[in-house]
Amino acid sequence: MPTALVTGAAGFIGSFVCRRFLDEGWRVIGLDCLSDYYDVALKERREAMLNQSPNYRSVHEMVETPGCLMSLFEEERPDVVVHLAAQAGVRYSIENPRAYLESNIIGTFELLEAARAFPPRHMLLASTSSAYGANTVMPYQETVKADHQMSFYAATKKSTESMAHSYAHLFDLPITMFRFFTVYGPWGRPDMALFKFTKNILEDKPIDVYNFGDMKRDFTYVVDLVEAIWLLVAAVPLRPEDGTVAEGDSLSPVAPFRVVNIGNSNSVQLTDFIEAIEEATGRKAERNLMPMQAGDVPATWADASLLQSLTGYAPTTDVKTGVKAFVDWYRDYYQV
Repeated sequence: MPTALVTGAAGFIGSFVCRRFLDEGWRVIGLDCLSDYYDVALKERREAMLNQSPNYRSVHEMVETPGCLMSLFEEERPDVVVHLAAQAGVRYSIENPRAYLESNIIGTFELLEAARAFPPRHMLLASTSSAYGANTVMPYQETVKADHQMSFYAATKKSTESMAHSYAHLFDLPITMFRFFTVYGPWGRPDMALFKFTKNILEDKPIDVYNFGDMKRDFTYVVDLVEAIWLLVAAVPLRPEDGTVAEGDSLSPVAPFRVVNIGNSNSVQLTDFIEAIEEATGRKAERNLMPMQAGDVPATWADASLLQSLTGYAPTTDVKTGVKAFVDWYRDYYQV
């Protein structure tokens, strides 16, 4: 039975990834510190469902704890690693940047050092669409420069890409970096727009709409995202022997390293997203129009053609379907 190590296992995306590996017959080591950045009870419920499987092992520890990952790698020798543990959130990175430095950068360093000592056959690390920063040419392609991050969160995630590339080059570690685009769906994070909007609409409270509603996002349904991650496990990057890389491929010419967008390839207006929530809840939102927040960007839009060429898969869930699934889950979970 192959073994996967998933960091951030009790998180929104992590819990879905763990479930997919378990369903595919893998043993899963789930690492999560159950931080109080948002409701710990939600993380505990996700973890409790995973613990029902005899092939799941739960480990409570912070990724940045010195030696923690080294010991875990030595003990478990994972075949595949999916690194999702991170301090998330653009806006919170302005208030508490040190949390991002410790979890995102130091935590990734600890992971890379452990992998250097006990190499998995493939490591898949989460980055973000925020890495594209001030780029305005869309849809975003993995091969374009991404040098002007707009938030410290984005800067830390872009830094982890550079760190991972150096380890891939120096120690021949096969690494795939994902750039996620606004992931949403059931069991989603309470700090994200869909959760906050749904909660406030159902409680007849106003919602804060930034940039006066003139924002676009490439909303990616969590089940689609996990399908893409699962398929990319088998797409192990290989160091090019002669340094030649096919056009459109983000494969490094000097390392077994690749960056892959995972998005819906469709930029949706924020106002249309809100209307989908209104339709799913059967209520109208009272909108509190506000200016753009510091560190945010007006639009994201993924070119996911590399994902499709590597896996034959493209996310397809439309916003109305995905939003309804979340609202149905929210009503059931909170008994609304």
